[in-house]
Amino acid sequence: MTDQLTGILTALATPFTPDGAIDEKLLRRLVDRSVDGGVDGVVACGSTGEFAAMTGDERRLLVETVIDQSAGRVPVIAQTGAVSTREAVALSQHAEAAGADVLMVVTPYYEPLTMDETLHYLATVADSVQIPVMLYNLPGATGVNLDPDTVGALAHKHPNIKYIKDTTGDMSQAGKLIHHHSDVISTFIGWDALLLAAVAEGAAGVMAGTANVMPAQLVAVHRALLAGDLAGARKQWDRIYPLMDTLMSAPFIPAVKAALEEIGLPVGGPREPMLPVNTETRTRIAAALNALPELTNAQ
Repeated sequence: MTDQLTGILTALATPFTPDGAIDEKLLRRLVDRSVDGGVDGVVACGSTGEFAAMTGDERRLLVETVIDQSAGRVPVIAQTGAVSTREAVALSQHAEAAGADVLMVVTPYYEPLTMDETLHYLATVADSVQIPVMLYNLPGATGVNLDPDTVGALAHKHPNIKYIKDTTGDMSQAGKLIHHHSDVISTFIGWDALLLAAVAEGAAGVMAGTANVMPAQLVAVHRALLAGDLAGARKQWDRIYPLMDTLMSAPFIPAVKAALEEIGLPVGGPREPMLPVNTETRTRIAAALNALPELTNAQ
C-alpha cells in the first residue's frame, strides 16, 4: 500500500447496535467518511475504538471489516496490543494475514510492567510478523512510559518497528523523538489538540479520534502546513479549535460518539461501564458543531 505513513490517521470509533453488537454497516460508513475526507489512513481497534471492551473475535471482525471497506484506498493500521503476549501475537498475525498495512501495539495495561518486561513483549510481537509495527505509548493507561532513547534503541534492533504513536501529550518528549530518532522511527502524535504544533515541529502526522467527526477539516490544516502556509493552517485551526477543545475537554470516547450522533451518524453510546456524556456536555458539543455548518447532517 505505502512505503511510509504520514499525515492524518483516523482512530475509528466503533458503532454499536442497540443490542450492543458491532454495527458493521455503520462502521463501513465511518470508514468512507474518513477516506472521502482525505485522511491518510484509518485505524481499527484503537483506544477511540474501545478495543479494551471487546472480545478477541470482535476485534478480528472489526479489523477485517475496516480492511475490506478501505479496499486499498488508504492504509489500515490495526491495533493488536493486549494484556498477554500470546494474545497480542495471535491478533497481530491475524491482522497481518487479513491484509493490514501496519500494526499498532499498545503496551500491556492494568498491571504496570518493568521496562525489561515491556521491551520483551514489544520485541516478541514485532518479531512475530513481517509488516511494519507502530509502538503505542500510552502511559496514562499502561503505567509505563517509553522514553525517546529507549524507543530509538528498540527501533535500531528491530527494523520493522518503524513508527510510534506518542500519546503522552508532552511536546517536549515528542520533540526528542522527532529530532533525535527520526533516522529510525517516525513519530505520530496521539493528542489531537497538538496537531498544529506537532506537524510544525516535524512529526510524521497525527492519529486523531476527532477525525471521525471532522476529517476534511483536520486534513486541511495538515495540507496547509505541508505547503508551508502557516498562516493558512492557523486560520483553519482557529476555526475548528473550539470544537476540538470541547471534545478534548470532555470524556473523549463518549464525546466523539455524541458528536457523531449530532451530525447524523447514530453510532450509539460507549460500552459500559463507560457512560454517555451528560446533557450539559452534549449541549456544548452541539453548539460547537453548529459553528461548523458543513459538518451537520452528515449522511
